[in-house]
Amino acid sequence: MIIIAIIVLAGLWAMGAYNGMVAVQEDATNAYANVQSAYQRRADLIPNLVETVKGYAEHEENTFKEVVEARAKATQMTIDPSNCTPEQMQAFQKAQGELGAALGKLIAVSENYPELKANENFMDLQKQLEGTENRINEARNKFNDAVTVYNREIRTFPKNLFAGIFGFRTMEKFAADEAAQKAPSVKF
Repeated sequence: MIIIAIIVLAGLWAMGAYNGMVAVQEDATNAYANVQSAYQRRADLIPNLVETVKGYAEHEENTFKEVVEARAKATQMTIDPSNCTPEQMQAFQKAQGELGAALGKLIAVSENYPELKANENFMDLQKQLEGTENRINEARNKFNDAVTVYNREIRTFPKNLFAGIFGFRTMEKFAADEAAQKAPSVKF
């Protein structure tokens, strides 16, 4: 009778451990979906921003091409957060970083056109893009927090024994862009 009770309790604990790992994994994949949603919002704003700037800066064709190509590359790349390699995460971050850099050039081009800077549509798009960049940062931070909880859940003893058996693997976090490691130099 005691042996049966121990087996039942162990089974209930294993079921609870498994369900707990599934729950935190779902939280992490949901957080990643929110990151993707924020990136998609940015990608959706870009064509409108490009077209608005194009109307004022027709000879900046190279910049427009860079933005469009970077957007295409960034939106084509998808990864499964629960089963991605560090290399896949790095490639995804690189594509998103290239898009951010291209957008930065586009915004810099706008500085040369006072009429454009005064254009209400451009100002609205620029504000939306700025807000979207903040959403992306917030979503990435929440994803990293969810991944921390998930990784901790599957790596602590004794759940780590069951995690391996049931196929739970650690997830990769977003890391800072390498370019962000150097402080920009400000010269007057």
